[in-house]
Amino acid sequence: MKISESFCPFYVVLCLLNIGLQLAGVFGHSDGPAPGGGVDASGGVKLTCDPKHVTIDNGIIQLTLASPIGRIVGLKYHGADNLLDSHEPKLWGAYFDVSYNVIPPRSGAGGLHRVEATKYTVITEKPDIVEVSFSAEWNPSLTDSVVPLNFDIRYIVRKGDSGFYTYVAVERLKDWPDMDMSLHVFVFRPNKQLFNYMAVSDEIQLVMPTEADRANGVTLAPREAVLMTNPVDPAFKGQVDDKYEYIQEQKDSKLKGWISDTSKIGFWLIQPSTEYMNGGPLKYDLSCHNGPTCVMVFTGEHVYGDDVDMVFKKGEGWNKVFGPFFTYVNSEQDRAGLWKDAKSQLEKETQLWPYCFIQHKDYTPAAQRGSVVGQLLVDDKYLSPTPKEACKAMVGLAAPGTTNEAWQSEAKGYNFWTEADEKGNFCIKNVRPGDYNLYGFVPGIVGSLRHPQLITVKPGNEINLGQVMFKPPRNGPTVWELGIPNRSAKEFFIPDPDPKALNKFWLDKPDQKFRQWGLWDRYPVYWPKEDVVFEVGRSNYSKDWCFAHFYRSDGKVWNPTTWQIIFDLPEVCTTGSYTIHIALAAAELTNTLVYVNNVNARREHYDTGTWGDDNAIARHGDHGFYRFFSGSLPSNLFVKGKNTIYLKQARSQTYMFAGVMYDYIRLEAPPPSSPAQPKEL
Repeated sequence: MKISESFCPFYVVLCLLNIGLQLAGVFGHSDGPAPGGGVDASGGVKLTCDPKHVTIDNGIIQLTLASPIGRIVGLKYHGADNLLDSHEPKLWGAYFDVSYNVIPPRSGAGGLHRVEATKYTVITEKPDIVEVSFSAEWNPSLTDSVVPLNFDIRYIVRKGDSGFYTYVAVERLKDWPDMDMSLHVFVFRPNKQLFNYMAVSDEIQLVMPTEADRANGVTLAPREAVLMTNPVDPAFKGQVDDKYEYIQEQKDSKLKGWISDTSKIGFWLIQPSTEYMNGGPLKYDLSCHNGPTCVMVFTGEHVYGDDVDMVFKKGEGWNKVFGPFFTYVNSEQDRAGLWKDAKSQLEKETQLWPYCFIQHKDYTPAAQRGSVVGQLLVDDKYLSPTPKEACKAMVGLAAPGTTNEAWQSEAKGYNFWTEADEKGNFCIKNVRPGDYNLYGFVPGIVGSLRHPQLITVKPGNEINLGQVMFKPPRNGPTVWELGIPNRSAKEFFIPDPDPKALNKFWLDKPDQKFRQWGLWDRYPVYWPKEDVVFEVGRSNYSKDWCFAHFYRSDGKVWNPTTWQIIFDLPEVCTTGSYTIHIALAAAELTNTLVYVNNVNARREHYDTGTWGDDNAIARHGDHGFYRFFSGSLPSNLFVKGKNTIYLKQARSQTYMFAGVMYDYIRLEAPPPSSPAQPKEL
C-alpha cells in the first residue's frame, strides 16, 4: 500500500520564495560586498580559454581548469598566489577519483581511477554566472582501465561569490558490463606553503604536521599512521599522525577546511545537503588531513566496509548527481573569525538549498520536490504503559528495503534525514520525487524502524504520515542491560594510548579518546592474563567493559578472547525462553558465540554469524556499520542464583584489527503469562 499524498500550495510558495531569494542575490550573493571581505568586480564574471586552460574570474576568485580534462589547477583570491598546491606531479590542484572493480575481476581492470574528461562545453556564459562542463563518455571499445561510466563535471562561478560551486553527474547505460564501485571522492590539495591550521568542527581544530614531518618518521600499521621521530617542529616529536583520526560523521561534516596563519585566508568546503552520500547521517568518512588535504567523499567504504558498495549487473541503468557543494574563501580575520564566518556561510548555503541555478537535467530544483511530515512515537510496554514521544529521533527517507537497516547500505539513490524535535515531530524537506521507505532510530532505544508502507513523493506535495509507531525489539522484561543504545561504543572503557605513540591533541578531549592510535595493543596492558569480567550490579561499564572486544596476540596469530557477564537470578522463569539482544556498533571479521553457564559446551547457545568489514578499530572510530541480533536462550540453561553469559570470538585471526564493538546488550526474561504492570527501567 502506498501512503497517500496531498497537494501543498504553501510548499510551492516556499519553493518559489527560495528561488526568488536566490535570484535577488540575498544571503551574501549580491551586487554589494562579497562574502569573505571581497568586493564584486564591476565587469561581472569573465570566461577566457586557451588550448590548455579555462579560466573563470569574478573579480574575487579566479578559477583555472585544465582543458579538456577538467582538473582544477588554480584558485586565486584577490590576485594572491595559487591557493592550491602545484608542486606534486600527481597530487596537485583538485581532482575527482572513483574506485571500482569489474565483475568478474580481470587483470588490469578496476582500482582507483582519476577521472579525466575529453570534452569541454560552455553551459552558461552571462555577466552574473558562468557554468562550464567537462565530460567523458564510455564505450565498449575502451580498455578495462577506464571505469564504465559517463561523467559530467560542472563548475559554476557567480557574480559576487567568494567561491565556486562543483557537482558531478554520473551515468551508466543498461547494457554496460557488471561492476561494483566503492568510492566517489573530490580531492582538494591546498597550498602547503600557505595552509597550516586545520578545522573540521568546533572541537577539532589544530596546527597540523607537515608532509616533511611524516616523511622523516616511522610508518606504522595501518600504513596511514606515522610516528614522527624527527619533525621540523619539535612539538610533534613522538606523536602519531593518521588521517583517520579526523573522520567525521556525515551529519557533522558539512563544513571543513584550512586556515593560513601567514596570509589570514580560509579555504573551506561547504556542503548544504548530504542527500547524495551513502550510508546515512552517522556514517564516518574522511574530512581533512595532512597534506594539506580536504576531501568531499560522496560515497566511500573507509569505515563501513563493502556493505555500502554499489553493485551493478548488466541490464541495470543508473544516474546520479553528486553535489553541488561550495568552495568558499575568506580572509582578514583571525582563526576564530574565519571559522565563524565560514559557519555563517554554511547557514546561508543551507537556506538556499536546493539551488535554483543548476542547469543539469538530472538535478531536481526546489519546485519539483516534496516533503514528508509526521510524529514518531515509541511503543514499548515495558518502558511506558502508553507510547512515548521519540525525542531527538533521527528520521529519514531512503530507497525501499527489506530490513530496518537497509538505508545503511543504500548508495545508488538519494536519502533525506532530519532530527525530530523533543515531541518526536519531524519534517523532511526538499525530497526528490520517487518511492521511499521511512526509516528511523531513537537515542536510548535499541533497534530501528522501517515503516511498512511505500511512500511516494511527488513534486510540490506534502505527505502527512500522522503518528508513526515504532515498536522496538522486546520479548519480555529486562533482567539486565549493559551500555547505552546509541549506536556507539564510546561510553565504555577506552584504554590510555601508548605514551610513546600518541596524538597530544586528544589528551584533553576524553569523549574523543577512541581516536588515538594503537588502542588494539593496549588491551593486554589492562587485561594482561584474564579477559573482561563484568558483574551486573557491581561493575561499571565505563571502567570495566572495554570499548572493543579485541583478540589477544601470541606473537604469531591473534587468538579469541572470552568475556563474561555475571549476574544473579532470584528465580528462573520456566514459562518460555530468555532472549539476549546484542547491538553491535562495529564489527571486523568477527563471529561472536554466546554460551550460558558452560563455555565448554559442545556447541554455542547462540551464534551471531561472521560479520564485518568496518575498519572502525583500525581507523579510529567509535562505531561503524550497525548490526542487531536477537537470540533465544532456553530457560533450562539458567540456574537460580549466580549465572554467567560468555561472549567468545569464534576463531583465531591473522588480522590485528579484527574485533567487535558492542553498542548495547540486554537479557530479557520470558514474557509473563499475564501482562505485567509496565514500569520505567
